[in-house]
Amino acid sequence: MNRYAKAFALLAALPLAGCRGGAADEGGGEADPADDAFLRVVNVEVQPLAATDFTQLVQVTGTVRANRDVTVSAEEAGVVREILAEEGAAVAAGDPLIRIDDSILRSQVAEAEARATLAGETWERRRRLFEEDGVGSELAYLEARYQSEQASAGLAALRERLARTTVTAPIPGILERREVEIGAMVSPGAPVARIVEIDPVRVTGGVPERYAADVKLGSEAVVRFDVLTGEEYGGSVDYVGATVNPRNRTFEAELQLPNPGLAIKPEMVANIEILTGTIPGAIVVPQESLVRAEDGFVAFVVGSNGSGAEVAELREVTLGPSQRDQVVVEEGLLRGDRLIVLGQNLVVGGDRVRVVATRDGVPARGDQ
Repeated sequence: MNRYAKAFALLAALPLAGCRGGAADEGGGEADPADDAFLRVVNVEVQPLAATDFTQLVQVTGTVRANRDVTVSAEEAGVVREILAEEGAAVAAGDPLIRIDDSILRSQVAEAEARATLAGETWERRRRLFEEDGVGSELAYLEARYQSEQASAGLAALRERLARTTVTAPIPGILERREVEIGAMVSPGAPVARIVEIDPVRVTGGVPERYAADVKLGSEAVVRFDVLTGEEYGGSVDYVGATVNPRNRTFEAELQLPNPGLAIKPEMVANIEILTGTIPGAIVVPQESLVRAEDGFVAFVVGSNGSGAEVAELREVTLGPSQRDQVVVEEGLLRGDRLIVLGQNLVVGGDRVRVVATRDGVPARGDQ
């Protein structure tokens, strides 16, 4: 039975105040107002109050982005000769993606190797003659040495250029997009592929500036996604923005989430709850159980009158923080009070009540 059906049932069960029939009425005698037959009794539902820890949360909406999103560019000019990884493939750092025509560079490397070999042998002979036999000039000795070093450096540079004709993945991730096909001409700096790392992912949300003192590095958070029903992800805030956006008065908070199944995708909308504190031993009540008064809120609990009958007792309450449909009552209610949570709008202080149910599902007295 939902809340509205329960309220209708309570209203339907209300006994109306009336006159007793019988001889007293016929004789015109007055009814005793203290007689229970002339008092209305309101059916209510109650919730026993107990101390509990109240978790304070900041709820924000965020978006997902890849942990790293890299556009890979060619470093050498040439024609694409081979595609080594297809779109959607998982790649590791260093895996080859495409190969550019390297025939000219290979010839240059072979030439540089021969030049470096000759320069090295010339330097070695010059060194022995000058250092061991004292033959030759110091200038010729130094020239041979520097020519050998220069040839070796040139060879190393060409070998590095040759290696770069195979474009490799700089990070692990998913090959999201390939920008070239076989036969395409590329030049240094031209984008050839995009790789995204989405395990883990990063979730960023804008936090209202009034929570600037509450949201800190290391604050625990829970993230849910509307499109991933039932899934819940935990993490902690590892970045807090240093400035407030003047347009919407928010600052950035960011956290990292593991994504082993790759179900979370960049640009998804995320519902973020950031834990900002816990109030231990708090009295927490449903907001709907409170009744607005002229200068705040009041609540009704089940008490007893002098004759032991159950009556509605009005309590003025001081409220603390709230979360969803729950609110902390700082003053006015105590542990063990039976708070009226259905029927509270039908009673005033001192009204007789009949407890027909409890919110925690335990049958009330007289319900068997």
